[in-house]
Amino acid sequence: MNITFRWYGRNNDTVTLDHIRQIPNVKGIVWALHQKAAGELWTKEEIKEEAEYIQSKGFHIDVVESVNVHEDIKLGLGSRDLYIENYKQTIRNLAEVGVKVICYNFMPIFDWTRTDMFHPLEDGSTALYFDKEKVQSLDPQQLVKTVSEASDLTLPGWEPERMARIAELFEAYKEVDEQKLWNNLRYFLDAIIPVAEEVGIRMAIHPDDPPYSIFGLPRIITGAASYEKLIEINDSLANSFTFCSGSMGASPDNDMVAIAEKYAYRSPFAHIRNVKIYENGSFAETSHFTSDGSIDIKGIVKTLHEQNYTGYVRPDHGRHLWGEVCRPGYGLYDRALGIMYLNGLWDAYSEQTGGK
Repeated sequence: MNITFRWYGRNNDTVTLDHIRQIPNVKGIVWALHQKAAGELWTKEEIKEEAEYIQSKGFHIDVVESVNVHEDIKLGLGSRDLYIENYKQTIRNLAEVGVKVICYNFMPIFDWTRTDMFHPLEDGSTALYFDKEKVQSLDPQQLVKTVSEASDLTLPGWEPERMARIAELFEAYKEVDEQKLWNNLRYFLDAIIPVAEEVGIRMAIHPDDPPYSIFGLPRIITGAASYEKLIEINDSLANSFTFCSGSMGASPDNDMVAIAEKYAYRSPFAHIRNVKIYENGSFAETSHFTSDGSIDIKGIVKTLHEQNYTGYVRPDHGRHLWGEVCRPGYGLYDRALGIMYLNGLWDAYSEQTGGK
């Protein structure tokens, strides 16, 4: 298990690499050029500058999250080939500095979706929250306003240039159902996977968050059946998955321990976090501690340990603790606590198996 920590850059994060160095057993930084709009080429010079800074602090730069996919690719428009060519060259450029995994998603318009960025929990902390009933009657423009006003820092998947086109995008997606979205993903994968194979990078698609349709938009990476369909499209290990216990696990239909057991070999990157799912389908993000949520974090880590998992792991969204002012879900304190919980579980399972 190779512990990593997501970081948004020198000028775009309240957390510094010097802070992260103080968390035991963190080996790498999960990074990106967050100033780049979806579809833009990441140049060698930009990549090298950021990679060398991270490495100067003693971290590896093996995992990038995310090289965002332009909406024209998801929509299957004629302009998609230009953006795909940029994507292919970006893969090549990242490989030159030693990147081994690229996490990306194929969610229409919205990336992760929450209705409250600072929902109060019983212990006095706050966390990201999804009100399923509220979403059913909510105007998407109101959701954009809620997210945009939550922080002065950029939020992944909620870039201002994309949100400015939201009415136009909703109109465009009226013509795209799940099958068309699958077809557009296949077209994209047919183009990029040969490049990823050539340069030794594994493309790791992130599940939809939440893993079901919202606002009538199609969602396709929602559970084990989705993984089987992806393998059917292209069985190369370059066509891989990001195992995200909190995203896919937000649906009680998904047994995340069973999914880890079956697909860990195909998941070079894992996001491990917990959520509490309520009877009406709403969910709140909790601490990583197993008993605080609905996801069997202990079982997931045990399964990964039994498979001698050597992939990259990061704590995912954390609560907001002790008055920390930070990007929603991405503070220092609770993610550091999450890492120590994952470290403790791994050490305990190693002790049970004679240090292996």
